[in-house]
Amino acid sequence: MTERHYDVLVIGDLNADIILTGDTAPVFGQVEKVVDDLVLVPGGSAAIFAAGAAKMGLRTALIGKVGNDTFGHYMLEALRGVNVDSSPVIVDQAIKTGATIVLSRGTDRAMLTYRGSIAALTEADVDRSWSQKARHLHVTSFFLQSGLCSAIPNLLAEAHAAGLTTSLDTNRDPNGEWNLGGPLAQVDVFLPNEDEAKALAGEVDLDHALEKLAAEVPLLVVKRGELGALALRGRERVEVPAFPVDTRDTTGAGDAFNAGFLAGWLRGLPLIQCLRLGCACGALCTTQMGGFKGQPTWAEAKAFITRHCNLRRG
Repeated sequence: MTERHYDVLVIGDLNADIILTGDTAPVFGQVEKVVDDLVLVPGGSAAIFAAGAAKMGLRTALIGKVGNDTFGHYMLEALRGVNVDSSPVIVDQAIKTGATIVLSRGTDRAMLTYRGSIAALTEADVDRSWSQKARHLHVTSFFLQSGLCSAIPNLLAEAHAAGLTTSLDTNRDPNGEWNLGGPLAQVDVFLPNEDEAKALAGEVDLDHALEKLAAEVPLLVVKRGELGALALRGRERVEVPAFPVDTRDTTGAGDAFNAGFLAGWLRGLPLIQCLRLGCACGALCTTQMGGFKGQPTWAEAKAFITRHCNLRRG
């Protein structure tokens, strides 16, 4: 039997995030505005999740693609800095690394994304031998990865056949079509946020959306921002409130939640504890700029939960 060297194998996007804060609403017509701050931080849903999973004590590897450029080398160094194995990441001389300009207003943001390497990853780039080394496969950014999305159902099925459990976070569809085309049949844990769940189910009512999606996956986990999160597994429904924090930037909060939740789930914890871990990681992520810096370790997340639960009881 093949030894599983990794707890989580991640397939998805890694790109630079350039975050602007202050009065970030652009005005066309040659109008120049001055913003408060600019920071360059590691980004991409897969990279942010991988960083969070590694900080939570999971042995983590990432499959993705970057260009042989400044942003590409920056992302690889950032992953190594948080103990994510980036050796499966392909450095392609012919493409440019993707990047997102984030116009941040604390609890809200707008994003302008150049896909570049994000869209360039294809099924042929995914070395199947990595699936033999991991316990779990997490896939992100379904709609942004135009070169890979049609192959994702097959990759998830192959992971199941190799004995891995699987999870998926589609993120938003920039085209507004929300057509998955079948991957949920191979997903063990589906992790949309509330707006994504409604759009994917074609429902304006959350409960109707939950009913539809929960019928397709063994475990549905829905992120609700300031309202917390909920999980449905068969007839079991668990909800937890959000943790109050001073929010600076919401970039990567959903991916941080995923890392916390799956860190608990892969350890076999009850759903309510997994949800609390997810909410703690998501909340702490928002206290710093970008998706990497605010994410906690396992011990930090547990201490944060204990402190806030004691305050609520008090």
